[in-house]
Amino acid sequence: MTQQTTRQDSRTEIQAVPLRRPGRWVGAGVLGFLAIFLLQGWLANPRMQWDVVLEYLFSASVLRGLATTLMLTVLAMIVGIAGGAVLAVLRMSPNPLLAGLSAFYIWIFRGTPLLVQLLFWYFLSAVVPKIGLGVPWGPTFLEFDTNQIITQLTAAILGLGLHEAAYMGEIVRAGIASVDPGQTEAAQALGLTRFQTLRKIILPQAMRVIIPPTGNQVVSMLKTTSLVFAIAVPELLTSVQGIYSRNFQQVPLLTVACFWYLVATTVLNAGQHYIERRFSR
Repeated sequence: MTQQTTRQDSRTEIQAVPLRRPGRWVGAGVLGFLAIFLLQGWLANPRMQWDVVLEYLFSASVLRGLATTLMLTVLAMIVGIAGGAVLAVLRMSPNPLLAGLSAFYIWIFRGTPLLVQLLFWYFLSAVVPKIGLGVPWGPTFLEFDTNQIITQLTAAILGLGLHEAAYMGEIVRAGIASVDPGQTEAAQALGLTRFQTLRKIILPQAMRVIIPPTGNQVVSMLKTTSLVFAIAVPELLTSVQGIYSRNFQQVPLLTVACFWYLVATTVLNAGQHYIERRFSR
């Protein structure tokens, strides 16, 4: 009788009752109500002038500014990633002079504000009126006017890209350091050069660590390009400012800028998610 009862009890399914959390549901309800209340108040506010927002959302000047913003983001990140890779390799070099120069560069460009760097490149001609190619302390073969070379757009790319290189250098260095040193030793035992080891062995494994912060830097760079308004580069924010300086519709035009920034960052976040998933295999 006892064995039969035990077998029947073992066949009985355990019905687990989930723990009730009324506080969580109350908090979620309060936050949801506040979100709906604020969103409804923002959308229904007549001072937002949504007709003005729709009027300028796809205007030619705004779209040109958006294109300039995207171009600055791409070019600055190319300079930043390429420069960061070089800085990371130099920082990890056994040569103390190369490692010291890399550390000095990172210290300078991370330690000064980006806006100051942009203004410095823009006003470079005040210090270096001519840029020449020749022998140091010797004859100059070619000479150019600095104002013709360092234009507003060039100053923006140099300022954004060289500043970004300092941060990318630390990101790439962290990715390389995350790879087991035994991988390098095994590659050297196979007769691979230092460059071949870095390109074929180290970097492919380090990409899983490098990709996520690099994606964040790209998104951050897209928004950081708004700082080039200080040197009058016609990117998205500068284009919007030019419009509302004439019609005095500041908030609707700033809403247009926010819309396009959100669209661009959403696309970049989706691309980052795809790339991370691919390299995590």
